[in-house]
Amino acid sequence: MDMTSPLAGRRRVKSPPPGETGQEALYLRSLSDRQVTVNVKLRDGETVRGWIEYFDDVMLRLTREGAPNLFIYKHQIRSIAEAGKGRDVRTEGAAKTRRRVSNGANS
Repeated sequence: MDMTSPLAGRRRVKSPPPGETGQEALYLRSLSDRQVTVNVKLRDGETVRGWIEYFDDVMLRLTREGAPNLFIYKHQIRSIAEAGKGRDVRTEGAAKTRRRVSNGANS
């Protein structure tokens, strides 16, 4: 009696994932419309901060306060992360608390 599975000789052929799902454009549009501050990490290790004013298939425009605006080719980008205003507020609050404690103030 042969104990091999009838499917043992068959190989399931898996199709490759689609090259473009449209999710990148939706996410960038959301960031741009809400003017969310983002950290853009470049392939060379440098990180720049600003908000995405414009983007297309090849590049994006990062608008920065107090610094020149940048046009960045997408192939130069390693990652984009929301800077998160909540994180900045907590950090500011902690700094104020440390300042009060270091000045000898009780509250």
